[in-house]
Amino acid sequence: MAVDEKIITTPSGDWFYREVHPPNSRVAPPVVFLHGLPSLGYSWSALLPDLASEGLQGIAPDWLGFGRSHKPQKRDFAYTPDAFVEALDGFLKVLELDRISLVIQGFLGSVGLQYALRHRDRIDRLAILNAPLSPTAKLPWKLKQMSFPLVGDMMTQDPLLIDRTLEAGSGFVIPDEDLDVYRRPWLKTSDSGRSLLYTLQNLQLKTAMAEIASGFESWTQPTQVIWGMVDPWLAPEPAQSFAQQLENGEFISLPEAAHYPQEHWSEDVGKSLIPFLRRSS
Repeated sequence: MAVDEKIITTPSGDWFYREVHPPNSRVAPPVVFLHGLPSLGYSWSALLPDLASEGLQGIAPDWLGFGRSHKPQKRDFAYTPDAFVEALDGFLKVLELDRISLVIQGFLGSVGLQYALRHRDRIDRLAILNAPLSPTAKLPWKLKQMSFPLVGDMMTQDPLLIDRTLEAGSGFVIPDEDLDVYRRPWLKTSDSGRSLLYTLQNLQLKTAMAEIASGFESWTQPTQVIWGMVDPWLAPEPAQSFAQQLENGEFISLPEAAHYPQEHWSEDVGKSLIPFLRRSS
């Protein structure tokens, strides 16, 4: 199944995204996949063809400021959760996606949860993979140090940052062909590092977690939490509690997966995720 690569112009700038279409009629609303830090939409590549073969349309963008999407200057884009939510809303409106299922992962994926809470009527189903979910969640030191003045300016310009961070979070050596995709934005422009720096400095995680904790108390849409149980940065217990408190929540554990389950355990993720997404609400 071919994965198409596209660019679309939105009010916030150009978004790059990968997309698959089912060979026949679609069985459920389109699925939008949002990546974490410092990953890209590419992290969902192994899952997208399986999704399409099961009758689902999949869209995996690079967040604004990341990968092959536009990297606005800070004077033009605040890099706050509110700014990302507004930009994501613009992206989906240009694509004319009125109702979607949303799959999010990681730090920055948490912005997708804020989007879902603010646009409940547009969300059919929600899936969460290893993302901050509780008020106790904090940026891991590996990411936190990149936000410091001067030190962060230097660290976020290092292409090897991708190797170290993705491998630390996943517990695996990333193949060279994948690293080539992840490193390429850093090798092309210093704006890639600056966008990561601005994002880390403005993630407002404490405020975001408060919104998520209170907002999901009244959440009713079907939600699946898939968790890499050996995540070095986010413990599974808050995620299990989060899923249990939901009216229509379920928790799926992946015993050997870590922070980026879709990278190395895409087949296991798909076994739970795809049947869940096919059950349109």
